[in-house]
Amino acid sequence: MIRKIINIDQEKCNGCGLCINACHEGALQLVDGKAKLIGDSYCDGLGACLPECPTGAITIEEREATAFDEELVKRHQEAKPVQTEAPKLACGCPGSSAKLIDRQNSASHVPEQSIEIKSQLRQWPCQIKLVPVNAQYFDNAQLLIAADCAAYAYANFHHDFMKNKITLIGCPKLDDADYADKLTAILNAHEIRSITVLRMSVPCCGGIVTAVKQALSNSGKIIPWQVVTISTDGDVLEET
Repeated sequence: MIRKIINIDQEKCNGCGLCINACHEGALQLVDGKAKLIGDSYCDGLGACLPECPTGAITIEEREATAFDEELVKRHQEAKPVQTEAPKLACGCPGSSAKLIDRQNSASHVPEQSIEIKSQLRQWPCQIKLVPVNAQYFDNAQLLIAADCAAYAYANFHHDFMKNKITLIGCPKLDDADYADKLTAILNAHEIRSITVLRMSVPCCGGIVTAVKQALSNSGKIIPWQVVTISTDGDVLEET
């Protein structure tokens, strides 16, 4: 039968897993770091998952699909194993995995006297949602657009990345905002010299990169930009 059903663009999906919580029928799962529809019969086609997707990867399409099976969904939900311990992931997102990072040897390298380290933050506010689009500090600026976890993961964040830059931070998984629109407005209103995107290695952080790409495309400007990926252990994994 021809009916409405969701479609997931695997190129846009960043694996955040927010859609999985939004789907009451349990029709979605993370497979190899991407959201996947486990079967047409589980999807009612109403699209409750759409508003939760930060990258716009989910759409509704009309195609040949088996009918929605409410009884199948009920049996599927009843068959879920009872949790005997707290789940590792609230929504299946790899970025929510808990781990302890061993830093026991790092203290031996710290000198006894304290070292004063000065902040390199050059403006306020710095949260993407809060910065005013027309702020003069954006004129002829070098932008650092960073995941807010990065400052805690990377020890020399201020000196290596923030120095001489205007810093914007955010979390595409937790912030209820479209970064692309705000960043587009900033790029349209100012001459920006360069953009450095600092993301964590977890999949949901890809939302920041996607927003910057969209903003650059929307503005029509050619601006040098790079992406630096930080591991949850605090190491630079990749610079592109």
